[in-house]
Amino acid sequence: MATETEEIRGLGHRVKRKEDDRFIQGKGTYIDDIKLPGMLHMAILRSPYAHATITGIDAAKAQAIPGVVAVVTGELMAQHNLAWMPTMSGDTQAVLATDKVRFQGQEVAAVIAEDVYTAKDALELIAVEYEPIEPVVTPQRAMEPNAPVIRTDKEGQDSNHIYHWESGDKDATDKAFAGADVVVALDTFYPRSHPAPVETCGCVADINPATGQATIYMTSQAPHAIRTVFALVAGLPEENIRIVSPDIGGGFGNKVPVYPGYVVATAASLLLGRPVKWIEDRTENLISTGFARDFHMHGEMALKDDGTMTGLRVSLLADEGAFHADAQPSKFKVGLFHIVTGSYDLPAAHVTADGAYTNKAPGGVAYRCSFRVTEASYLIERLVQNAAYELAMDPADLRLKNFIEKDQFPYTSATGFVYDSGDYHAAMNLALEKVSYRELRKQQEEARARGELVGIGLASFTEVVGAGPHKDYDILGLKMNDGAELRIHPTGKAILKISVQTQGQGHETTFAQIVAEELGIQPEDVKVMHGDTDNTPYGLGTYASRSTPVSGAATAMVARRVREKAARIAAHLLEVSQEDVEFSKGKFSVKGAPDKVVTIQDAAFAAYTNFPDGMEAGLEGVYYYDPPNLTFPFGTYAVVVEVDPDTGVWKVRRMVAVDDCGVRINPMIVEGQIHGGLCEGFGIAAMEQITFDENGNCIGANFTDYLLPTAWETPRFELGETVTPSPHHPIGAKGVGESATVGSPAAFVNAVIDALWPLGVRNIDMPLTSAKVWEAIQAAGGSTST
Repeated sequence: MATETEEIRGLGHRVKRKEDDRFIQGKGTYIDDIKLPGMLHMAILRSPYAHATITGIDAAKAQAIPGVVAVVTGELMAQHNLAWMPTMSGDTQAVLATDKVRFQGQEVAAVIAEDVYTAKDALELIAVEYEPIEPVVTPQRAMEPNAPVIRTDKEGQDSNHIYHWESGDKDATDKAFAGADVVVALDTFYPRSHPAPVETCGCVADINPATGQATIYMTSQAPHAIRTVFALVAGLPEENIRIVSPDIGGGFGNKVPVYPGYVVATAASLLLGRPVKWIEDRTENLISTGFARDFHMHGEMALKDDGTMTGLRVSLLADEGAFHADAQPSKFKVGLFHIVTGSYDLPAAHVTADGAYTNKAPGGVAYRCSFRVTEASYLIERLVQNAAYELAMDPADLRLKNFIEKDQFPYTSATGFVYDSGDYHAAMNLALEKVSYRELRKQQEEARARGELVGIGLASFTEVVGAGPHKDYDILGLKMNDGAELRIHPTGKAILKISVQTQGQGHETTFAQIVAEELGIQPEDVKVMHGDTDNTPYGLGTYASRSTPVSGAATAMVARRVREKAARIAAHLLEVSQEDVEFSKGKFSVKGAPDKVVTIQDAAFAAYTNFPDGMEAGLEGVYYYDPPNLTFPFGTYAVVVEVDPDTGVWKVRRMVAVDDCGVRINPMIVEGQIHGGLCEGFGIAAMEQITFDENGNCIGANFTDYLLPTAWETPRFELGETVTPSPHHPIGAKGVGESATVGSPAAFVNAVIDALWPLGVRNIDMPLTSAKVWEAIQAAGGSTST
């Protein structure tokens, strides 16, 4: 209980992360730490081909190895109606290939053995006969009439085209372009990348043959949704399925989908009556689990001569891989990409999108952002930057001229989003001030006169998080709402159970702080539970920067529900009517008589010992939150780089990031989230890329080829903030506690291109390796002359 002078550490306090005590002592529990009696180990055989017919599988030699318990093939899975499973996008995906393989690394067979070493050795003895088929490695080739059809398993599928999707007003946009003084266009490719969490995916499936109870430990960001999908796929009663997600070593969207390894391990446990563990290695994680990005985008902007934006036209072609398995709301085929109008007052916009099957791994995910918002932010900011150069306007001035004004909120965008609140000018001006922008431009001119390549890049973004309102947001029909259950014990301590899952965001601390703010119970006295479907309320999980705006709001609402009952108990103890009771910082007092006080702890004890007649005992509640709207955090980033014209190596001189995510529950944790997002943005801009050769071989299947930024390369980040609370959410937060940091790749790329613009270099696709920049300089003649 707080003392008279002790401050309640609720919203806005830099409370140290409660969960870190066990992590720094090596006491975290990850999937590979779980060991059950009689546990078997599973290894998966993967296809070396991107596209090939399977003509035969001989597993006899593998089966004969001592210690091998079973070899599982697609044919065996088909006998149990488990050869195919639904994807998050409503498509179907092979669990183990039966007819043919459709990407390099696809699951073909699995070995179950007494130990993992025997299982992996046995894989080499499985003989698979393949007849190669021409691979399709680009969506452009996939859309050609003579391209090999990848999904021959789907009745009526006679091409590789998956969907066509539109948003906005085409007629109004065409009219805007017809009356434009200037039209600026840009073609750009946001290459395939990978979340690459520290911990790879895995599970331990334990099905008790006597009771039918299935307990599955897995690296899942959405355990409740996974439980429902498992019930649908495996035919097990949902009440007999328990999904447990223990400590997770990073997710970033990669641990949202259901992967074939989960299904095979569960089926094996069901058939063998023993627990089965599967842990993928790093190469498996990179080549077969949920990727990010892979959008080919074309953008056009209509403007007046004075720089006023009048229209936006965007088309994109998405590479979906061999199965359409994006983790995103069912209604939106390319996620929330139609936030592409960004922070700008664009009166007309039209967005079209097409998706294609290719011979690559499936499963696009929201890598450190809301659904496909990073791609949208990247495109609009690259286009705005180019427009500024073409119009000979300062990029900052063009943005300030076209930002949505503060008094225009709530603002309906040309693609239908209702932005709740914002002050984009304030964020931009603070970023310009912190980086000394006007002085930098002068220094840049002086540097160019000396033949030095110095670039200044900007990126402003409006994100859209907190999915979402049930009328528009679901995955496989499951509405994207989340819950919270709160119980106050007789001694005044609390336990909070939430439906979202943490993988490093600090939920055990920030959610306790929400309870502290609402009830006056110190966060140290609030235990937060998550990740166990038997012991937490139902919800759609953590991804797309949605956990705090949705389950955090549910936490605030259930705390208020509990507080309402506590107020009735306090009134009973104070012998006054409830209308005469006031609450502040964990204490109920009588209006006009502040000395008559009942603490929240007193009320909690009375809830079990001295409650009013007719009242149900106990002090607890549950709340499922259905957001009335999404929330729209925003910000502006500024980057200064130097480019060596002789080598193409570019270095970051300064990086300033100003974010507005509303009221911050724990500023320390939010700043950590922003730093992580900025590092990701730098990595994508500079080095991260998964690509494929003409045969569909994955280039980027290990950390020698797929480069991640280390402390050596990562620049120093300078942070700033503005605060514009959302009017829609109970805790007054806009994505608080999670920052997707969507603008940073555009800022880095804009800075490099700004340095090279005088050479005639107008666009380079990410990642901006030194070789790629050097080639662009050479192609432009290598001169700094304007």
